[in-house]
Amino acid sequence: MPLENFKASKPLTLGVELELQLVSLSDFDLVEASPDMLELLGRGKFPGTVVPEITESMIEISTDVHSRHAGLLSQLHAIRDALVHAGDMLNVGVCGGGTHPFQQWSERRIFSKPRFKEVSALYGYLAKQFTIFGQHVHVGCESGDDALFLLHSLNRYIPHFIALSASSPFVQGSDTLFNSARLNSVFAFPLSGRAPFVLRWSDFEGDYFAHMERTGIVRSMKDFYWDIRPKPEFGTIELRVCDTPLTVERAAALACYLQTLCLSLLQRNEPPPAESDYLVYNYNRFQACRFGLDGTVVDPKTYESRTVREDILATLSGLAPHAEALESDAALQHIRDVAQAGGDASYLRREHRERGSAEGMVEAAIEQFRSGTS
Repeated sequence: MPLENFKASKPLTLGVELELQLVSLSDFDLVEASPDMLELLGRGKFPGTVVPEITESMIEISTDVHSRHAGLLSQLHAIRDALVHAGDMLNVGVCGGGTHPFQQWSERRIFSKPRFKEVSALYGYLAKQFTIFGQHVHVGCESGDDALFLLHSLNRYIPHFIALSASSPFVQGSDTLFNSARLNSVFAFPLSGRAPFVLRWSDFEGDYFAHMERTGIVRSMKDFYWDIRPKPEFGTIELRVCDTPLTVERAAALACYLQTLCLSLLQRNEPPPAESDYLVYNYNRFQACRFGLDGTVVDPKTYESRTVREDILATLSGLAPHAEALESDAALQHIRDVAQAGGDASYLRREHRERGSAEGMVEAAIEQFRSGTS
C-alpha cells in the first residue's frame, strides 16, 4: 500500500503517549492485568485514550492534541487519577519507569491482537523482551518537508531526551550500569535507530518508502522503530527515545521542551541538518544511555565536547523567548531542575539502596506515579 500523503496539522501542537507498567501489589512483579484494566476503564468515560500494548503487563495511554503545557499537564493529571483509581479497584499498581527491574521476559503473555501476534511470530523472543516502557511525543508539522527538517535537525538533541527521561537502570534483577537500558532492547530490532537522511517528503514517499515497501519488509510507518519517525496520518513527527518518566509532570515537561526546541529550529537560524551530523550520533546516543546527564556528547558541527548536562543548560539559556511565546516556562524550569539535580535513574538507585530491595524500588515508583512529587 503506498504511503499516504502527509496530513498537514497545526504546527507545534502536541500529543503524548505513555507506556505504563501494571504491577502486582503482593510481590511487585509485573502482572497480566491489562485485559481487566481495559475492561474496567471501558465502563466509563476515560479522560484520554487507553489501549493494550504487546504484552498483558502493560497499557498505553494517549492524550488529546494540545498546544500549551497547562492543558497537557491537566489532562495527564486526569488520566493518572483515572488509572490509579482503576488500579486500586483491581489491586494493581500503575507506574512509569523504562523497565521493570526484575520481571522475567519469558513469563510475559502476548496480548491477543492480530498485529501483536504478527510481531511475535516475526521477532520471536524479542517480542516478549519488548516489555519495556517508553514515552512518545508527537509534534504537529505544517508539511512533510517541515517534518523531515525537524526530524533531522533534532538529531543532536536526542541525548538530551534520553538522559532527562532515563529511568531504566535495572534489568532482570541486576543494575545494568546504564541509566537507560531500555533503548538497548529497542536497538535489537532491525528497523530501529536513525531515519534515512532525506529532506523532501516527495523523495521520502516516492523513493525511500516505495522501495522499502516493494521489498516486502514494511507495510506502514508502524514497521519502523526509529528514534524519531514521521507520522503522515497525524501530520506529526514522533519522538520515541524517552523512557516513561516516573511522573506525569516530567512527561509533560519533556513534551514541552521538545515543542520549544522545534519552535526554535523552525526559525532556521542554525546551519541546516547534514548527513555528516550522524557521524557522532550513535556515540552520543550511547553516552546518554550509559551515563545519563554525565555522559559526554560531541557537537557534530563545532566538534566541541561537553556533558549532556552542560549541553542541556546551554540550550535552555537560548530558549527563553520561545518558552515565553509557548507559555512553557514552567516546563523548562522543570527540565532545568532535572539537569541540575539528577533524574529518575538516580532516584531509583537511591530507593534501591535505602529500601534494600528491588521490590521496594518498584513500590517507590508506584508512589511517585500516584503522588507526582518528582
